[in-house]
Amino acid sequence: MDVHKQDDLGVEVIFRPANPLDTPGALVPPLQPGSTVLPKGSVHTDGGMPLPCDIRLDRDLAITLRDGTLIYGDVYRPTGHGEVPVILIWTPYGKFEGWWNKNMYATNFGVPAEDLSGLQAFEALDPAYWCHHGYAIAVVDVRGSQHSGGDMLWWGRAGGRDIYDTIEWLAAQDWCTGKVAMSGNSQLGILQLFAAAEQPPHLAAIAPWEGLSDMYRDDLNRGGIPDTKFHREDVVATLYGQNRFEDPAAMLGRYPLMNAYWADKRARLDQIHVPAYIVASWAHPLHSRGTLAAFREISSTDKWLRVSNELEWVDIADRDNIADMRRFFDHFLKGADNGWETTPRVRLSVVDPGGTDVVNRPETEWPLARQEWRTLYLDPADGALSDRPLPQESMARYQSDDPNSSVKFALAFDEDTEVTGYLNVHLWVEAEESDDLDLFAALYKTDAEGNRLHHIEVRSPEMRAVIAGLETDGRLPAGFGYEGPSGKLRVSRRALAPERSTPSEPYLAHTEEQLIKPGQCVPVELAIWPTSLIVHAGERLVLEIAGHPVGNVSVPPLPGPDQNVATRNKGAHLIRTGGAYDSHLLLPVVPQPASPA
Repeated sequence: MDVHKQDDLGVEVIFRPANPLDTPGALVPPLQPGSTVLPKGSVHTDGGMPLPCDIRLDRDLAITLRDGTLIYGDVYRPTGHGEVPVILIWTPYGKFEGWWNKNMYATNFGVPAEDLSGLQAFEALDPAYWCHHGYAIAVVDVRGSQHSGGDMLWWGRAGGRDIYDTIEWLAAQDWCTGKVAMSGNSQLGILQLFAAAEQPPHLAAIAPWEGLSDMYRDDLNRGGIPDTKFHREDVVATLYGQNRFEDPAAMLGRYPLMNAYWADKRARLDQIHVPAYIVASWAHPLHSRGTLAAFREISSTDKWLRVSNELEWVDIADRDNIADMRRFFDHFLKGADNGWETTPRVRLSVVDPGGTDVVNRPETEWPLARQEWRTLYLDPADGALSDRPLPQESMARYQSDDPNSSVKFALAFDEDTEVTGYLNVHLWVEAEESDDLDLFAALYKTDAEGNRLHHIEVRSPEMRAVIAGLETDGRLPAGFGYEGPSGKLRVSRRALAPERSTPSEPYLAHTEEQLIKPGQCVPVELAIWPTSLIVHAGERLVLEIAGHPVGNVSVPPLPGPDQNVATRNKGAHLIRTGGAYDSHLLLPVVPQPASPA
């Protein structure tokens, strides 16, 4: 255990030993500094795209951070271009080779081999494409990863300052125009937010394509229910370094309530002023809320949002999407008068599980100003969602510690309806035998016979068939498949921060624990993450509530709700409705355009 020296947060920060570089399967190459030219036409992976231009590769460049720590990066740049802008990829997964680059290659998820050169790092841009279009790509191993010195940090202002130093180092190189951008998926997108909040002078633009902005609320402790399996067993278990790793999962056990440590793990979005091209998706079990929060809360006047209907690693390799990103970077890093500023500020995908999605629908804002609220009351007697409050009190009951027990409330639609925005379930709940309740909810649609309808996140027919074959109890793997949004809440954490809460977006304070007495009925707000989906006439919208995850299932090493997550549940849970108990679902409905005469 050590004290976090860099920011004097006033709490002890737990570190764990790094996984050694020589761990079997780590595949971490030795340092091999030097420069070489990769010739035009050369091929660097089986079936891969031949390089469209000569590329100079400077391998294992040493970068000195402000505290004297040495980290290492690779720079790919076009030959014969003089000064060029640079796009920084900041990664804990290994800039070259290593477990993630070998095992999580994009072609494993349906990206055609010929679309990539093999030079790209995991969740990152392909240097072949960008060098051909007059950019350098710098891929840097974060502090404490691979051969980079120091202890690995997880986000926070200290991590942001490391990126600040690296951006300024890149901008000072004689081959750089002084313009630096950042790009990448997931972890590589999250880190951009912490970097941009530090306001490095030469950072010209960011493109965080899927990520989250609050480790505590979006990742490890959503709804106050600790779920650290993905972080511990699927991410950190396959990261490698020479010293120590900061251990946020252990920190959650030591500091379960909000404090300075967890506040530092929330990006200071209001301090971000650079142009930003943000991409979100509805289906990702970690990214959705936090990515949309980033778009809404950053202070940039030049900001754009696109919501994809595809798996993040497929989306960032798509040729049209990459060309779109290049228009954004050309405008802000090269001053190109290419019409980028006329791009719709918001482009939505409206998913249609079982049908055909609407993609890139232009909008002017998020959330949509034209949304209308529909209040649907829970009717246990008929297992229904009703537009009218129930005059008589009623009750739904399920066994909270039974993985097969849940309650469902459904509404059959008689006309096509779009649900787009933030959702919330207001409940009156009690436990018969416990002083706490862990609640899980999912909203999805079925056909008229009650079969769940799926949205699959990839295009490749072969990969779609593989994903469909992973169906479990009517549910597909989280991240690969999507039926609709989900939510969860530990009732002892029900207290809200009133200054940030609205009826559709309750914001948990996490500053205290409020246990209840067995048999005590309390009102709670169970937020369901935002979505955009079409429910067709004849289909049903189902709200399911249980004491265990009821949405898409997790399949390692991908993120998703841990089906075996530890809960505080014991015995029966009761949901009271009707009369004085106004348990309901708040649904954002978007009016459909009038049909042509």
